[in-house]
Amino acid sequence: MANNLLNDRFSYYGDSPTHTHMHLCTYDVGGMEVTSSCDPEEILKAVGGDEKVWLQVHGLVDTGSVKKICDYFHISFLTVQDILNTSHQPKIEDNGDYLTAILRKYEMGATMYDEFKEFNVSIVLGSNFVITFMETENEYFKDVEAAIKDNVFRIREHASDYLFSVAINSIISEYVVLSGKIDDTLESIGSDLMANAYGEDASGKLQTLRLRYLQMKQGILPLRDNYVLLLHTTNPIIHSGTRPFFKDVNDHLQLTLQTLEICREAFATFTDLYIANNDMRMNAIMKRLTIVSTIFIPLTFLVGVWGMNFKFMPELEWRYGYLFAWMVMALVAIIVVLLFRGKKWK
Repeated sequence: MANNLLNDRFSYYGDSPTHTHMHLCTYDVGGMEVTSSCDPEEILKAVGGDEKVWLQVHGLVDTGSVKKICDYFHISFLTVQDILNTSHQPKIEDNGDYLTAILRKYEMGATMYDEFKEFNVSIVLGSNFVITFMETENEYFKDVEAAIKDNVFRIREHASDYLFSVAINSIISEYVVLSGKIDDTLESIGSDLMANAYGEDASGKLQTLRLRYLQMKQGILPLRDNYVLLLHTTNPIIHSGTRPFFKDVNDHLQLTLQTLEICREAFATFTDLYIANNDMRMNAIMKRLTIVSTIFIPLTFLVGVWGMNFKFMPELEWRYGYLFAWMVMALVAIIVVLLFRGKKWK
C-alpha cells in the first residue's frame, strides 16, 4: 500500500465488484421517505430540511460517487481513505464535527466450520445524519429500517446519535452470538475429548475454531479501548439522553470480550487434552505391540534353536517332533499371556 499522505486521489482497496449505489432514508416524527439511486446528485437533492438523514452506500468501487457524498457532508480526506481501505483496523474516532466507527462484520454458514467471511462497515455520525458504507449489496440493517418505518421505541423522535447506537449495536450484538457459538462448539469438543470419544478430526476442528477465534479477536479487540471514547466524549453530537444506549452496547461488547477470553483458555486446555489423549492412545498401541513382541521372543528362540544345522538333534528324527515343537511353542505363548494377565497388563 502506497503512502496515502502523498496521494490526493482516492483508491478502493477491496475486492468486491458491487457497483456503487445509495439508499437514502429521511425521517422525522411524522414519517419516513426512501430514495434509492446510483447517482449521488439525485440522492443529495433529496437531502434537506429538518428531517434526519440515514444514507446507506453499497459498493465502494466508484470512488468518485463516494467522494461526492463525503464532500457534501464535510467528511475529511483521511476519513474517506479509511472508509475505502476495507482492511483497515476497526476503530471509533472523534473527528470534531462528526464521529466515525469502522467495525468488522462477519458472515458464517450453518456451523463454525463452514465458510467464514468478514467485511468492514463504516458508520459516520453527524449532527443530523448517519451514513453507513458497505462493500457489498446486503441487508445488514434491514431490521433497523423496519424499526424506523414502524417507529419502534419512538426511534423517529430521537436524534441521529440514537440511530448511530442502534447501527453499532446491530453489529456488536452479532459478536455476542458468534463468540457464544465458538464457546458452545468448544464445549462440545471438550466433552468428547474428556470422554475420549473424538476421532482423528479433533485436531482439524480445533484448528478451524482457533482460526475463527483469531479472526474475531482481530476485529473486536481494538474496540475495547476505542469504545471508551463514546462513553466519555464531550462532543455535543452525543446527547446525554442517548448515553445509556451506548452503555448498553458496551455491555454487549464486554460480554463478547469475556467470552473470547474464556475461549482462549479453553483452546489451551483442550489442545493439551487432545495431545494427552493422543499420547495415551500411542502408549496403548505400544503396549500391545510390546505384548505381541514379548510373546514371540521365546518362540523365536525355540525356532532358532531347532533351525540350527547340527547333525545330531534327536527331535529331528523323532516321529512326533513336529507336533511336540508346536505344543511347546503354544504352551510358552499361553504361559506368557497368563503372566501378562496376572499383572493386569491387557
